[in-house]
This record gives sequence, C-alpha cells and structure tokens, in this order.
Amino acid sequence: MAGSLNARITRTMIVLTLIAAAIVYLGLMAYFFFIYDWLYPDATYDENWRAGDTAMVLSLLGFGLATASGIGWRLARRIVEPLKSVAGAARHIASGDFSARAALPSASFREADDLVADFNQMAERLQRAEAELAYSNSAIAHELRTPLTILRGRLQGLRDGVFEPGPQLYTRLIDHVDDLSAIVEELRTLGLSNAGQLDLTLSRVDLAVEAESALISVEAGLAEAGIIVTRMLNPAPVSADQARLRQAFVAVLENCRRYAPQSRVHVETWLQGDTVFFRCSDTGPGLSEENRKRAFDRFWRADDSRGRSLGGSGLGLSIIRAIARAHGGEAHILPQDGPGLAVEITLPRQPVPDGNPND
Repeated sequence: MAGSLNARITRTMIVLTLIAAAIVYLGLMAYFFFIYDWLYPDATYDENWRAGDTAMVLSLLGFGLATASGIGWRLARRIVEPLKSVAGAARHIASGDFSARAALPSASFREADDLVADFNQMAERLQRAEAELAYSNSAIAHELRTPLTILRGRLQGLRDGVFEPGPQLYTRLIDHVDDLSAIVEELRTLGLSNAGQLDLTLSRVDLAVEAESALISVEAGLAEAGIIVTRMLNPAPVSADQARLRQAFVAVLENCRRYAPQSRVHVETWLQGDTVFFRCSDTGPGLSEENRKRAFDRFWRADDSRGRSLGGSGLGLSIIRAIARAHGGEAHILPQDGPGLAVEITLPRQPVPDGNPND
C-alpha cells in the first residue's frame, strides 16, 4: 500500500539534507587530503585561503544542491501528476462529458490514490444522475401523458355529445385525476428526499399499530386480488412520522396487490436492539437477483407494459426507500429461498437529528 504523503515528504527532505551534507563533507575531505596537494604541492595548510578553494567549495555545494533539486523535482512531479489528471477530468465534466475519469499514475501516494478514487466515484455518480434525470424526464412525460390523453378524450367526447354524462363517467374522470395527483405527490416526495428537504413530523408511534392500519386500509383490494394475509405484529415503538410511515406501508402492500395476486402475504413487525423492523413477504413471482438490484430505481419495472397496465407508476419502491432514509433507516429487498418477494424496512428507534419530535 502507498505510504503517507506527509511521511514520505519528511523522509525525502531528511534524505536530501543528508545527501547534500555528505557530498559537501566528502568533497571537502577529498579536496584537502588529495586534490589540494595535487593543485598546490608547495603550499602549506596555514596559507591564506585561495580563490580556487572558494570556487571548489562552491562547486561542491552547487553539485549537492543540484542533486537535491533533481530528486525534489521528481518527487514534486509525482505529487502533481495525479492533481493534473483530476483537473483535466474535471474540465471535461464541466464541459458536459460525464464519462471522463482521472488516471492514477504508477507508484502514487496513498492520498493521491484516495483523491483519484473519490473523484472517479463522484464522476460516476454524476454520470448516473445525468442518465437517471434524462430517463426520469422521459418517464414522467410518459406517465402523465396517458391519463391526460384519456381525460382530454373523455372531456372532448362530453363536449361533442359522444358520451352521455353520468355518475359512472364522472367517477372514471375523477379516478384519472386521482392517478395524476398521486404521481405528482410521489414525484414531490422524491424531489424533497433527493434535496434533503423531506420534512418529518416526529411522534411516538408503534410500527405494529401502523402496519395494522395500513392492512385495514387496503384489505378490500388485497381480498379482491385473491391474497391471503397473515401477520405477526409485535410491538415496535419508534419516533417517526406517522403519515409517512403509513404511506410507505401502504405502498409495500399495494405492490403485493399489483404484482403478487393469488398469493400469501405475511406482514411482521418487531424490535431488535435500537432498531425496529417492518417486513412484508409474499409468495408471488418475485424478482431475479439482477432485477432486485434495480427495484428501487425510479420508474423501473421488471415488466414495463405489465406495470402500466396494472396501474403502477414505478415509483412505489423508490418512495419506500426515500421515507426510510429520511428517518435515518433503510429499505431492502431480501433474497428468498423460494418464490416471492420480501421487502424490509429498518428504522432507528431514536429520532433523526433534524427531526421535530412532538412527544
């Protein structure tokens, strides 16, 4: 592993000093014991200092300084090369080329290794963010276009007398407006989360109570999808935003309703140490390992057309993770031995530092 830059510079300066001193000392010894007698065979050591002596000492000092400067220059070059590489890559990124990466010269310092690695990691995240932004803009346009097109067609049909006004038609129009409102609210939640501005109103709640409330609110939809629900709700007190937690739990259950019909769903809550857990497992088709890695991406669906036909926006799991992280927790998809999917939310019992508890 590369050594510390400060330690190597210190050692190098010590070595340079010793080299310079050794050159001067050995040079003077050689001069007075060998060269001096050869140059001035008739002179004695008590004679006045000659101009040639001064020139010789200055030459030796100059040689020592030149040697030290050469070594120092090589050291400085090894320090500057990684910085120049990072600066060049930064200029490319500033011009819009997010694929630019800094190169790491051979035999670099540990600090240079860390700098280049951190810079390249930042560049990679910027590249992913840029690609995600472009994809999100396209996906948002697609998600909003479908209900807007339907709304426009229905309203135009009402205006032209193609459709007869009635409660059923108005209910469908309201449903489409609700779909639009839900997408806008989900996008707002994700935007606030990404900006670190997802405000939480913290209070003492029990995950078991909130999970039971979420189950009751979607009970009819789960039964209609042929889902059998079992539960093991152990007390799990936590300081959290009650409304956001319920939103996350409902999103998990809605995901089961859409993508795991005719399955068994098991919901658990429990407390372990300073962490509370919510887990929802189903026996549906589940996801492959590759798809599990992308499941929390915005607008991602394992089956794009099937997701839209079932009414999913592709934001549900992203919302779940955003809410969990806003509380200082995390959301995971756990590997299953058999078919199905397990979503787990973990939260710390204590409130997040920026929270506003209402206890």
